[in-house]
Amino acid sequence: MSYGAVPQRSPYGNNDPAFTESATGFINPQGQAAAKKKGLSPWIKFGIPVALVVIVAAVVGGILGSRKSSSSSSSSSGSNSGKASGDDEISSNAPLATATNVLAAGRFATATDSKYMVPIYPSATNTALFAAPTIAASASTWPRDTFAPANPSPLQVRTDRPRLIAPKYKWDALPDLIRNDPYLQGWNDTIFKNASDYRALRPITYFMDGDSGILDNAREFKMRIKAFGYVYHMTQNTGWVDRAWEEIQHVISPQFGPDDETKWNPTHFLDAAEFSAGFGIAYDWFYDAWSDDQKATIRAGVIRYGLNHGAAVYAGTADYGWWTNNITGNWNCVCNGGLTLASLAILGDDTTGVATGLLGQTIDNAKANCARAVQDDGSWAESPNYWYFGTTGHAEMASALLTATGSHYGLLDVNPDYFRTGTFHMYVYGPTSLFDYGDHGPPKFSTTANSMLLYGDQLNHPEFILYQREQHDAAEPWSMFWYNPAVNGAYWNGLALDHFFDQELVQWASMRSSWTDDDALYVAIKAGRNRGHQTHNDLDVGDFVFDALGTRWAGELGSGDYRSPQYFNSELQDAERWKYYRKATVGQNTVCVANGNQNVESRPSVRHDSSGTAQGSSTAFTVPDDSTAFWTTDMTSAYFQASSVKRGARLLNKRRQFLLQDELTASASIQWRMHTNATISIDTAGTTATLSLDNQTLKISILNAPSGAQFSTVQPVRPEGMPEPLVPDQANPGVTVLAWPGMKEEDYVTPKNVALDDWSLRSHD
Repeated sequence: MSYGAVPQRSPYGNNDPAFTESATGFINPQGQAAAKKKGLSPWIKFGIPVALVVIVAAVVGGILGSRKSSSSSSSSSGSNSGKASGDDEISSNAPLATATNVLAAGRFATATDSKYMVPIYPSATNTALFAAPTIAASASTWPRDTFAPANPSPLQVRTDRPRLIAPKYKWDALPDLIRNDPYLQGWNDTIFKNASDYRALRPITYFMDGDSGILDNAREFKMRIKAFGYVYHMTQNTGWVDRAWEEIQHVISPQFGPDDETKWNPTHFLDAAEFSAGFGIAYDWFYDAWSDDQKATIRAGVIRYGLNHGAAVYAGTADYGWWTNNITGNWNCVCNGGLTLASLAILGDDTTGVATGLLGQTIDNAKANCARAVQDDGSWAESPNYWYFGTTGHAEMASALLTATGSHYGLLDVNPDYFRTGTFHMYVYGPTSLFDYGDHGPPKFSTTANSMLLYGDQLNHPEFILYQREQHDAAEPWSMFWYNPAVNGAYWNGLALDHFFDQELVQWASMRSSWTDDDALYVAIKAGRNRGHQTHNDLDVGDFVFDALGTRWAGELGSGDYRSPQYFNSELQDAERWKYYRKATVGQNTVCVANGNQNVESRPSVRHDSSGTAQGSSTAFTVPDDSTAFWTTDMTSAYFQASSVKRGARLLNKRRQFLLQDELTASASIQWRMHTNATISIDTAGTTATLSLDNQTLKISILNAPSGAQFSTVQPVRPEGMPEPLVPDQANPGVTVLAWPGMKEEDYVTPKNVALDDWSLRSHD
């Protein structure tokens, strides 16, 4: 080398730190002690003391409006295809405005925002190109797969290789499709560049992230193998085979972790599962290039360090198989997916029978658990970031079964609401970033949102494909085979600006002014339960984010330190987790009573309505005069020292302003809190705050303020008297953000004072 019957140990709800996940984003050299992890999201917080003591019901409305400074300028970076242009570089004569097909037009998004990594669209109207989403029957696309068994079986696989996700007929068709599709062209170029970058690196350095596993190692290995395999098939250059072999030998060598069966850390089974998936891909995609000895080595490694442990889980002889009975998170999808990919890859060559045995278990188990992780409204219960891990595992497993055996066996449709998770992902993303409540998870490596491409194709939702193909994370090998080039139209054509998700576990709303204006106004707000999120949630009923002028004015702090003592210990009221600032109620954009945490047994109710405004075909969307939306919640059950707490959010003035209204009756001090990156200036009356960020201005005013209600700024730290956690909190330093155009001073309106229970679509006209 050049360079079941056993008691189950769940990582959630016990004291074992061995099950926590990495959030470092880096790999330490072998033998070096892990550095203390620092926070990844450096938001600054300020608070508003709504009243020192609220004895009777008070109505406190904060209206958030925005306008763009005359000195502002656009800023963007190149997309994956190498294009780099801001909106000011796009004229009405640009190809996008006049082209009759995608090849002539190029990508619809002409740049990628360099801060938030979101697509930037030019102002263009092209009714032919931006038609309603469809998959055109006559368009150039993949040829028909001749492998189509009448009675598919997981144990009857196609005879040609590769069999996982990218069969030979797709490799044969891919070059012509690339030549005729600007998205495939850009992704192909990016994959080649990434593979070259990975090739120049040393083999992955073993790093046990404290006691939290080697998941980063496993996912980086899988990412590299996918890229090496792709470039090998496209070039037939055996240098990529040699580089993949170097990586494979390394992660099963005595120098990589323990020199025994626990090398891939099966007690944190995600690690073993992702390594197994990577080995399955390597075995299958390089199959014709491996010698018999190399194949035997790969089989022996994946069986010893991965599949045997999966077999022990299903035999009930391992104590780390809790995930086989779990429908609230990503674990079941990732673990079953990894075992399935590896088993399919070696099936027919495996003489131990372990692959056959596992395929008799993983599919049914995933249908009963992984496929049920999506709620009936499409929401992912863990958090929007953990959606990526769960859906990637699910999509990889379904795709591999389809290509290898001819069926997904119901994995894609046993849950009749599974398709809705594509809608969830689209609406949980604002003009700048996710409504990223809860934990953000470990580094994603090759975990992307490309499941949207598979779901769009297989479940007949072309809008998912059209949406995801514009995103920065689309450029990786799976997109080259899950993307259907016959897709046509624009995802935003006919897409409603608002969507409400009412499943009581999350309960949240998404409201915006445009899908294609990077300066659009966006408000996302939630209620939901404070338990049942696989210990990845915050105590955050009433939490919200707010985008405008191309930046995020109210943001999330994200994950705490995953290696903090008892971070995943419990969801109970007295859990250590809730003492950490980023998980506590004071760390959220909501109301605090007596500086205390919310009730983990909260059961808020919600009410909402929308004008039903949908964007048309043009990227330049004009909001109708009567367009509005609102969402309210009675979140009294989340508080111990309040008899009534209600919060409402609505869009005003053609969606150019945002009203956040709180009505509170409490017997203790209350505080209104919002975390921001902005510089804050408060007027002498204390009722108006002006936020400044990158030459942009946001004004927040307290309306109908009760006596003594004034803005103030405080640090993002636990208030005095709040219980101390076992280790110090992370710091939350400031960050910079980007920008958006809005209204002139004279365009602002002051809304009526209307009680939340009386809100309707026309109540504020």
